[in-house]
Amino acid sequence: MMMDNKELEAEIHPLKNEDRKSQESLGNRTTKEDPCKSLPPQSRLSRCRTVAFFLSLFICLFVVFVVSFIIPCPDRPASQRMWRIDYNTAVAYDFLATEDINKDRIQDVLFLYKNANSSNHFNRSCADEGFSSPCAFAAALSGANGSLLWERPVAQDVTLVQCTGPQQKGSEALSACILVGGPGSVIAVDPFTGETLWSNPSSPGRNMSILSLLLGVPDVNNDGLPNLLVLIREEKEVNGYVYSGSTGSQVGHKSSLGADGEGGSLLHVTRTGAHYLLFPCAHSLCGWSMKSLFEEMTGRQSLLRKDPLWEHAINATTHRVSSPSPGAIRYQMHVPGRASKDLLLVGSEACMLLDGQDLAPKWTLGNTQVFRKPVLGHYKPDTLSVVIENGTGINRQILLLDLGTGVILWRQPLSGLPGSPLSANLPTADHRSAFFFWGLPEGISMNQTETRGAPNSLYMFHPTLPSVLLELANISANIVAFEAVLFEPSRHAAYVLLTGPESPAEPGLVSVTKHKVRDRIPDSRVVRLGQDRAESDQAVRDRFSRLRYRSEV
Repeated sequence: MMMDNKELEAEIHPLKNEDRKSQESLGNRTTKEDPCKSLPPQSRLSRCRTVAFFLSLFICLFVVFVVSFIIPCPDRPASQRMWRIDYNTAVAYDFLATEDINKDRIQDVLFLYKNANSSNHFNRSCADEGFSSPCAFAAALSGANGSLLWERPVAQDVTLVQCTGPQQKGSEALSACILVGGPGSVIAVDPFTGETLWSNPSSPGRNMSILSLLLGVPDVNNDGLPNLLVLIREEKEVNGYVYSGSTGSQVGHKSSLGADGEGGSLLHVTRTGAHYLLFPCAHSLCGWSMKSLFEEMTGRQSLLRKDPLWEHAINATTHRVSSPSPGAIRYQMHVPGRASKDLLLVGSEACMLLDGQDLAPKWTLGNTQVFRKPVLGHYKPDTLSVVIENGTGINRQILLLDLGTGVILWRQPLSGLPGSPLSANLPTADHRSAFFFWGLPEGISMNQTETRGAPNSLYMFHPTLPSVLLELANISANIVAFEAVLFEPSRHAAYVLLTGPESPAEPGLVSVTKHKVRDRIPDSRVVRLGQDRAESDQAVRDRFSRLRYRSEV
């Protein structure tokens, strides 16, 4: 009967019955588990990830806001596409170098000229530095706009000049331009300020001539810096002088290298780490162990080493190297090899590549008449080639050879004037090179013009267009020096011209001019080398304009 009453109440009040059941079930769950622990671990981890995501997103947005709107971007230095600076009644030396002097990330230009006084910007005279007038001035120009950075007298006259890059001495980086003046003085100049670092006013003798200057010679006097070696012909004998890289003082005494030595010396390091001095002598190549040379100069034991293979190859009496000869050697230069540097020899009869260790010939190009120093570049991607100017005048040919095999990759007759600037190249983004050659304008022969005041044309070539040359410029002034330069990393390809009087005895107008390569292309003339006319002249110019450049490390 009681049971019937409950059922009856449930039917009459159903909601009240459901509330009672829910309260009972809730009470039972409360006694069994903690509500704080009711959430599963996956849910708690998901909440932490959400918080971390939004926090990192906020931080990133904050950093972007700060960098974009609060921290100012560094101003990119404005660089003029063309500039020119002139000096009146002066004489120019065959020297151009580039260095970022004012730290604006643009290469600046260093050059030498001879004058009685400096420009109007710097009131410096030859007498201020103890020289008679006229004397040699060194100057640095801003690559951005041609403004004068510094200028000062550096020597009475200059015979040779070379600049060396930074070399570490402790924590200090040292750079210097070494000038060999007359008669026989050696001066080191800081390229960033123009100040003289040191000077050695030695005067070896009257009947003397400077043959060559070698930088980076191993340290003999233990001052922590490389030394420099100067080869001088005195009377009928060639002598070597070693100078300290830090003070300029002479190390030891002079050493005689014989009577038949000539200019164009080279410091070679074998695979065993032995240093040898190489220089042309008669119709052969002569070599001296730097260890023996230093020990003779200083009278004490040297830590340098000798290479048994080279000691066997060099005659102990005549110092001639027993290797195939290309004739009277005109130029020798280092080129990259597989394990070490190889030797490229340019002789009166042939061009030859020798292995840098065993002196075995790798290839020979015979029947050549090469009077200019070769230039390295890239005809194929990442494959070194060498530019050789074979012949002179109307018989001149430009040859591009594969450096590894000696195979001719490209050849082109291009008449040239005597004394025209060396060829140059700039590396392009496709891992080739853009080449620059000097020659006579098309349609003008050597018989139609005199050498003095004859026009000289600058031609541009790229291996992707092997049947085309671009004539960028036509210069009538006497070109003393020429350089193709990337003024900024991987961009701003330009060339620099140093023009001046042909004779040092006749001072005149000296000019330094910079031209951006891309600005010369729209007005350039397309020179067809064959019958291929698949592309119009404007299409060819456009392809040259689209070239991108890269900086070599």
